[in-house]
Amino acid sequence: MRLDGTARSYAAVSLGAALLTIGLKTWAYALTGSVGLLSDAIESLVNLVAAGFVLWALTLAAQPPDAEHSFGHSKVEYFSSGLEGALILVAAGSIALTAWDRFLHPQPIAQLGLGLVASLVATAINGGAALILLRAGRRLNSITLRADGQHLLTDVWTTGGVVLGLVLVQITGWLLLDSWIAMMVAASIMWTGIRLLRETVRGLMDESLPESEQQIITCILAEYEPQGIQFHALRTRVSGARRFVLLHVLVPGAWSVQQGHDLCEEIEVAISNTLPGTNVTTHLEPLEDPASWADVGLDRQLPEIRSRPVSQA
Repeated sequence: MRLDGTARSYAAVSLGAALLTIGLKTWAYALTGSVGLLSDAIESLVNLVAAGFVLWALTLAAQPPDAEHSFGHSKVEYFSSGLEGALILVAAGSIALTAWDRFLHPQPIAQLGLGLVASLVATAINGGAALILLRAGRRLNSITLRADGQHLLTDVWTTGGVVLGLVLVQITGWLLLDSWIAMMVAASIMWTGIRLLRETVRGLMDESLPESEQQIITCILAEYEPQGIQFHALRTRVSGARRFVLLHVLVPGAWSVQQGHDLCEEIEVAISNTLPGTNVTTHLEPLEDPASWADVGLDRQLPEIRSRPVSQA
């Protein structure tokens, strides 16, 4: 598959991996009758549904702003990660119920060798897809790709646990171990679902940029302070792959409109170039006017850039 570098092309990787692994893991379950491998197959089915929604969400998120969505559509990515988290919880519940039934009614495992080979091939496919998605998610700053990559990586570890457990079943002959393995898989993917839902909620609540990125903005603004320029009311938020930064720029009142405009343009470009995908909005105010400080309470708690009113001459 040829990747064009867009988030949507990487979502197609997840879709293809889900289709392949569902077939392999279902075959492995049919061969062995292992509830542990069945739990693995159910999780891959969740991967398929999630991958389809991811592709739709990223297609919508890539659309430009319009009259009804002037800030764009990037926030739809949080609905994608939220749905994936919810589906993971549903899958975990289904696996736990199936495991409990098998715990009450143990059954022997057949053709274990061939079943494990099919499962390991599926795991290799998921592992490769997970690495691709995680790298792309970091590079493109996409919560949707990161969430999908984390989900697939969890699938890799849980499959590894299932395989190890089935080998122990074969060695010890303790059939109940198969059910306990499935329950542990359910608990593991349930934790993944909870983490995805928590990250989704943080995004929908307009969480500020990470502290490391806010520090980058602070350093950029600090370069202008020796020129007598001050800043306050710095606010940031994240929306999918996009960042939004708003701040007030205070300059000497004697400056011309052109001077102030040029400075604001320079600051906006400096931040956008350093943090790609950032929408920067500046508000110009006269440094000497007390009214310019009326909204100083909006400042982010960063003393190194918090300005104080200058004394009147």
